[in-house]
Amino acid sequence: MNITITGSIGHISRPLAKGLIEKGHVVTVISSNSDRKKEIEELGANAAIGSLEDKGFLAASFAGSDAVYTMVPPNNYFDPSLNLIDYYQRLGDNYTDAIQKSGVKRVVNLSSIGAHLKEGNGILVGAYNVEQTLNQLSREVSITHIRPTSFYYNLYGYVEMIKNAGVIAANYGGEGVIPWVAPVDIADAVGEELVDLSTKRNVRYVCSEELSGNETARILGERIGKPELKWLVISDEETLAGLEQIGMNQEVAAGLVEMYQGLRTGLLAEDYYRNRPAKLGNVKMLDFATEFATQFPAK
Repeated sequence: MNITITGSIGHISRPLAKGLIEKGHVVTVISSNSDRKKEIEELGANAAIGSLEDKGFLAASFAGSDAVYTMVPPNNYFDPSLNLIDYYQRLGDNYTDAIQKSGVKRVVNLSSIGAHLKEGNGILVGAYNVEQTLNQLSREVSITHIRPTSFYYNLYGYVEMIKNAGVIAANYGGEGVIPWVAPVDIADAVGEELVDLSTKRNVRYVCSEELSGNETARILGERIGKPELKWLVISDEETLAGLEQIGMNQEVAAGLVEMYQGLRTGLLAEDYYRNRPAKLGNVKMLDFATEFATQFPAK
């Protein structure tokens, strides 16, 4: 199969590309960074260098593909001019236009837990909007929306807090369960879906392990030499103030707080639990903790 993937060679797209190439598929990787061209080609993939903001480039890159993987790359949450929801909508529109013009019939889209909600999910309304936009494509186009849960690597955002205050503090967690996921497990699910050319419109959740905030802190703490590490649940107001204090875009900060609030109340994960994956991924928190510990070198 000819498969085109977005996301350059990031956390998900790199293992995704490698897995598909090993199975004999012809893979094209889209990247906006020309410095990535050599690295992409060394993987055995074709490099398409250009911007996701360029509809013509996208349509040309998708042309001849049996399947495409779409995702919205991360943006700079500290850019005061960033309108994150508009950014998601713009790329959703661009993908839809390129799919229509290229004639692609199989799409696997990276979405998110909470994307079943049009409100109350904070910044994840962007993922909801992309899903809705892609779903407007002709029914001849088969679409699977991959909805991963909370990424393990988001925990890197608490490294400085752990070093300076000795705790993880957020407006979710504690005894509340957090479904966690590893990028490699997401890549495996995306790869399975891309080669499935059956006609369907569906959603697939991906999760590696379900742990409470306290269990998460215990596992990380033991691995980094801080067995006393605790996960404290603080107020929405305290969380917002902390994000604004470090210079985060105010709208994005408010959206993150609302997203975490939804995780705390169960709103975000309600559809996940209705459609829980039959099998969880292979990478567990203990595996991630070994990687996380590299941020805490022994003294």
